[in-house]
Amino acid sequence: MTQTIAPRVRTLVLLLLAACGLLLTTAGPASAHAALTGSDPQQGVVVDKAPDQVSLTFSEKVALSNGSLRVLDPKGKAVQQGKPFEVGGTTYGVKLHSGLPDGTYTVTYQVVSADSHPVAGAYTFSVGAPSTTSVSVSGETAGGGVVGWLYGFGRYMSYAGFIVLVGGAAFVLGCWQRGAGVKPMQRLVVGGWLTLTSATLLLLLLRGSYTGSGKVGDVFDLDLLGNVLQTKAGAALVSRLLLLAAAALFISVLFGAYDKREDEEKRDLTFGLAIGGTVVAAGLAASWAMAEHASVGLQAGIAMPVDVVHLLAVATWLGGLTALLVALYRSDAPIESAAVRRFSQVAFGSVVALVTTGVYQSWRQLGSWSAFTETRYGQLLLVKIGLVALLVGVAFVSRRWTAQLADTVVRQNKRAPQKERVSASASGSGKSKGAGSKRAAQLARQQAAMDTARQKRTRDADPHRFGLRRSVLAEAGVAVVLLAVTTVLTQTEPGRTEEDAKAAKAASSSSSSSSASAGSGAVTLDMSFDTGGTDGKGVVTVDFDPARVGGNEMHVYVQRSNGRAFDIPEVKVALTLEAKKIGPLAITPDRISTGHWSASNVQIPMAGDWKVAVTVRTSDIDQTTVSKNAQIG
Repeated sequence: MTQTIAPRVRTLVLLLLAACGLLLTTAGPASAHAALTGSDPQQGVVVDKAPDQVSLTFSEKVALSNGSLRVLDPKGKAVQQGKPFEVGGTTYGVKLHSGLPDGTYTVTYQVVSADSHPVAGAYTFSVGAPSTTSVSVSGETAGGGVVGWLYGFGRYMSYAGFIVLVGGAAFVLGCWQRGAGVKPMQRLVVGGWLTLTSATLLLLLLRGSYTGSGKVGDVFDLDLLGNVLQTKAGAALVSRLLLLAAAALFISVLFGAYDKREDEEKRDLTFGLAIGGTVVAAGLAASWAMAEHASVGLQAGIAMPVDVVHLLAVATWLGGLTALLVALYRSDAPIESAAVRRFSQVAFGSVVALVTTGVYQSWRQLGSWSAFTETRYGQLLLVKIGLVALLVGVAFVSRRWTAQLADTVVRQNKRAPQKERVSASASGSGKSKGAGSKRAAQLARQQAAMDTARQKRTRDADPHRFGLRRSVLAEAGVAVVLLAVTTVLTQTEPGRTEEDAKAAKAASSSSSSSSASAGSGAVTLDMSFDTGGTDGKGVVTVDFDPARVGGNEMHVYVQRSNGRAFDIPEVKVALTLEAKKIGPLAITPDRISTGHWSASNVQIPMAGDWKVAVTVRTSDIDQTTVSKNAQIG
């Protein structure tokens, strides 16, 4: 039965890794962790004369480079001069050339947020009157492409290496000290160290291109690497490499001098290794906390140590689980039920710490209950919570198998000395024969191999041990998917930041609307659509308020045929005044909630019978455009 399980184990692990890779590849570019909350000139506005500078306001501090802010004329030529500069607070600007002609200008930005993630975007404003432009803003993303995928893969492997390294070493030192002399266990922990070290070096090389051009050719640019070393993220990666050197010393002692000591001599060394290993593990965890979400925002002084505890709890639980899986499946040396029970207790404590710190992190990153369902961060967090609950449920089953586990190893060990004496006797008689000593030694080795195989068959025949193997394997499978979701979650804009950015935009929109004269009434257009796909029918409603020349507030509502809100991925609006050959003026509204999209300060350059065309996309391939005319102004 064990022989049939091993291929299934390898197949399951490969399938889980493939699923995690799919999660990483479909995650897309890293979401902005600093959101654009305002600009001057504002998006879509038409100004009488060209401004002296363009300024952008973000939800938090960002890092600038020479090409972070660019302003392009209708032909795509850059019209900014000098380097971007900090205006004050979280507002940054760039000077423009004087005497700019009328037309539509495109502002692009690519900066690095305070939590080390790249942020990119673009918008347009017009001088005098809108015009056609050759600049496309649809591709303005950060952290995408091949470099973005490699960076995401490196992040995943760094987390995996950290978990295996810390959790595997803790399992050996705290639960199964005999495992220090087991080859598969040694290979597991050393493999975790090699994975984390390789992934850290990869992230360090990719960092400059990841937050900049995104070109593969820039990966080995020494100037970019020098700039990275001066950033917070670069310092964190270098610190991680230095701590990994200390971790290498810890591993050499754990699997070298420690394994060769007698039980009494191990006590003092165990204490020293536990203290040193905890310090190194906490330092490695801090290299994430000092450069990720915990380092910015609300209560950063509390959030960073909480994040360290959270990472250590995850590593102790999931890394120890991986070590237990290796001990059950790959190790020739039998693992005692007492060691499994000790790990069960350690895992329980880790889960308690994980839940406690996770509740605090969720409150800090979300800020409201609605963010669970209305932000991508909240939705991913719900998936993570579900996976943790599933993992705890499977772990409960494992605890039941552990309680019922028959410790056949003790009985086997009691019989072992007798077999060793028989082998020694055979070896001694062989030596007395002189010429037959080599043959006797060979027979002794064969007998020892047969005894080991017999012990393994006896151990595997225990139904409780077999049940424990299956439950631990299931735990490991869920843990692999959980790690992939967590990696994507760390690259997603926190719900609190997303909601704060929406509130800032709404406040700016309200201010603009209140200052506008109420000369005309609002215009509401209802249009039915059918994208042709599965469940592709619905009604889109477009509201313009106050429906006048100049700035307007636009709201788009998408509903199903039964009147319920329709959750679709994208809505675009285009305005055309055919009588004057103006347009189409493209408008990309922001998603406010399910089925609700909005754009503030939508500029209508002149009064007339405007054609309002709405493109509705219900899936990756299903979309349609519907239109209706409205008198505006």
